[in-house]
Amino acid sequence: MKTRLGNIRGISLIELIVTLIILSVLSLLILPSAQMTMKRNREIELRRELRTIRTALDDYRKTYDQAVMEKKLLASLNKSSYPETLQVLVDGYDFGGLVNYKKKFLRRIPADPFNPPGPGEEPKWGLRSYADQPDSTTWWGEDVYDVYSLSEGTAIDGTKYKDW
Repeated sequence: MKTRLGNIRGISLIELIVTLIILSVLSLLILPSAQMTMKRNREIELRRELRTIRTALDDYRKTYDQAVMEKKLLASLNKSSYPETLQVLVDGYDFGGLVNYKKKFLRRIPADPFNPPGPGEEPKWGLRSYADQPDSTTWWGEDVYDVYSLSEGTAIDGTKYKDW
């Protein structure tokens, strides 16, 4: 059909199918990349949360040792310088009057991005006591020396999250 503007023709079925195939191939290439980016972001978050808790544990120990050194607390042979639970880092501890308040080390217990808590649940972490072996998976409940992820997943670099 000829008009004053020239030939007007629609899109053929073959052109439409070729376009859809090209878009499908592109989406198949982009999807794994997007999934890898999401996993990498969660790994970064896990490293950050572990660092936050471990730094709080170390700060608690430094403050406890300072209180013992300044004779605000009595040193006990059967007690380490670490908190009894992670909740102590949130609730605070007075360290025998070393400071005029209950010193808090965390605002909240961070959640494990690979093992998130359910609604109304507390974040779940694997705990190790000062007396435990470095690769122990059981906690004796004396104190909290270290935390680890309870996820059985494998990281992008091939290591297990629970070994971080």
